[in-house]
Amino acid sequence: MEPTRVGDLVTVAPGGPPLAGIVFDLPGSDKAVVAVVDATRGPSLRTVPLAIVTERPDAAGTDAALRALIRRTPAPGAVNARSGSGGAGRGSAAHGRVAKHRTTGK
Repeated sequence: MEPTRVGDLVTVAPGGPPLAGIVFDLPGSDKAVVAVVDATRGPSLRTVPLAIVTERPDAAGTDAALRALIRRTPAPGAVNARSGSGGAGRGSAAHGRVAKHRTTGK
């Protein structure tokens, strides 16, 4: 079996009925973020162990909704304007605190 890659069509078997999905991200060597359609919640992203993910050869009827979810979700690790480097904490390295009151020289 080939290694799972981002964008692969997969089946997720979480213990209940198997769900058709598309791999969105591989954050580690043993887990995957998969877009699936839940009957009660609709299209969503789930982090699942790779052990319950298998390849599926055929397209499913829910693939259009899953691709739309993936298209409107920001890429993992994306940098936004406020976070600077994508990490947690303050927005910028400079100006770490407010300026003190400046006296007039009296």
